[in-house]
Amino acid sequence: MLDSTTSLGKPEYIPLLVVGSLVVFILVFLLFFYLLTKRIMTYFAVLIDGLGMISQGDLEHRVPVRRDDELGTLARNMNIMAEQLAAQKRKEKETEESKMNLITGVSHDLRTPLTSMIGYLDLLRKRSYSDENEYDRFVNNAFSKAQQLKKLIDDLLTYTRLTSGDMVFAKQRADMRELLEQVLFEFVPIAEEYHAVVRSEIGIQKAAVHIDPEQIARILDNLLMNSLKYSTDPKVIDIRLTSDKTSVYLTIGNEGEPITEEQEAKLFDRFYKTEKIELHSHLQSGAGLGLAIARQLAERQDGSLTLEYENGHYAFTLKLPLLQNDGSPEPLP
Repeated sequence: MLDSTTSLGKPEYIPLLVVGSLVVFILVFLLFFYLLTKRIMTYFAVLIDGLGMISQGDLEHRVPVRRDDELGTLARNMNIMAEQLAAQKRKEKETEESKMNLITGVSHDLRTPLTSMIGYLDLLRKRSYSDENEYDRFVNNAFSKAQQLKKLIDDLLTYTRLTSGDMVFAKQRADMRELLEQVLFEFVPIAEEYHAVVRSEIGIQKAAVHIDPEQIARILDNLLMNSLKYSTDPKVIDIRLTSDKTSVYLTIGNEGEPITEEQEAKLFDRFYKTEKIELHSHLQSGAGLGLAIARQLAERQDGSLTLEYENGHYAFTLKLPLLQNDGSPEPLP
């Protein structure tokens, strides 16, 4: 009887042992390789499915990040891409809604004074007035509506130029105190006509700024007319002009009807009008572009326009950089 151990130890069996060991090694390697690649291929299939869902428009889909290698990096980048596409889609939707609001709002705002003006002119054309006083009233009303129509068109053109970057500013050295006094000289008689009290506190002698005086005056006019239009009784408009080492601050405040947080957040939005709290509807109204234009005019001149609101008290602050001794504006902090 042959000894098996002895037989396998013979030289002629050594190649068989080597081949057998090699086959076992290859089989084990292939098994581990299969198990490893199966996990990778399974995850790769998940990535492909996720990419397919995103490409079909499901921008809210997110791919699970299960690895810390290149595939994990790919998954994270896919999620970032989906979020960016979703944000872009939301922005495009908001832009489209704004365009529709523009068409609807401007069409309505232009149609109202135009229809009224045509009505008065038709009465005049037909000589449908009883006396000279009524004739004058029709003419004045038609003229007022024409002015309102012009203001609406001017606001729309200004906003379009601002958003397109075509607005040209004639900047020059100016004194903010002097400019404010000029604007108040024209505004106070209007305020008194509506039984409003204007209180001004000018805490500086001079405030040299580099601005387009006409456009800054437009901002002030808008803020003052808004204060008059939305003030509650007793109508008091507070104006304060102060400065520090780098900037000049003009604050216009008044008491008005309370608004919600949602309304406050939208006050600077284009085409937004709080008509239900407007107290003097007979004052000329715009297309809801006034504050949006005012803020952009301020920002385009290195300034800012902000609102502080609390319990019915509104305080709009215009901030502009002061000129340094060499004539250049102070950098904003």
